[in-house]
Amino acid sequence: MQDNLQLLFTALQISSVYILFSLGLTIIFGVLKVVNFAHGQFFTFAALMLSLGLSWLAPRIGNPYLVYALAGMGGLAACLLFGLVLYQFGFKRLERDMIGSFILSAGLVLLFEGLMLEVFGGAVRPVPSLVEGNLDVAGISVSKQRLILFVFAAVLTGVIIALLKSTRFGKALRAVAIDHEAAMLQGIAYRKIALHGFLIATGVAAIAGMLIAPVAAVTPTLGDSYLVKGFIAVVVGGMGSIVGAILGSLLIAILETFVGFYFDPSAANLTIFVIVMLVLLIKPKGFFGND
Repeated sequence: MQDNLQLLFTALQISSVYILFSLGLTIIFGVLKVVNFAHGQFFTFAALMLSLGLSWLAPRIGNPYLVYALAGMGGLAACLLFGLVLYQFGFKRLERDMIGSFILSAGLVLLFEGLMLEVFGGAVRPVPSLVEGNLDVAGISVSKQRLILFVFAAVLTGVIIALLKSTRFGKALRAVAIDHEAAMLQGIAYRKIALHGFLIATGVAAIAGMLIAPVAAVTPTLGDSYLVKGFIAVVVGGMGSIVGAILGSLLIAILETFVGFYFDPSAANLTIFVIVMLVLLIKPKGFFGND
């Protein structure tokens, strides 16, 4: 029983990053109707920039919390600038073009992964934990760093959901996702909403990358596995569905954790892909996709 509780909490920690990653994919698909394979590069770039910022700031500033805050803001700003350039000179010209955006984003993955390997090298870059040690709760040992990751990701997910559900911008973004032409007829500035939606998705991916950096091996290929799992979560939940992205991410994390523990990681990956195939056979548009 205690092992299962430990595994459940581990699954929740993993799912928190998957949720943030898949929410970004969902927002981009909903607004632009494109599948962005380069989404993982924002995730990776932010983690690498965090590592670079920490290594540069740590010898100059004594307060580790301030160092993390400044490095995090720098990583987020760099990633948003990166996303703005990609949108203006790439995705803006290929809105609602699935084939064109697929070719563009696949090419960008190869290009930027090669550039990051050249600039940062292939070795694992160190990202020290903000806090050390474990916290024991009801017989469950929880890493304090992973607990911070989980809480921050959960709060950010709640903020994003509230933004999309309760604000004027969120309602405009959802209107554009449903029917952008009808939204434009109602006076909604489609181009502005599309840009802001893309940048929000980019920022969420960047924050997810920086959150996972202290407990992961930070290399220029960090985002590859998260991209695969993020797409699986979105496909299972339904492209463009916020609820689907969250539940799909939870399902992937639970399968990955429990099957990986009781069997092995390869069996977990096989189970995940079998689940995807079954879902696509039964519900081709995912559980919460629009039929």
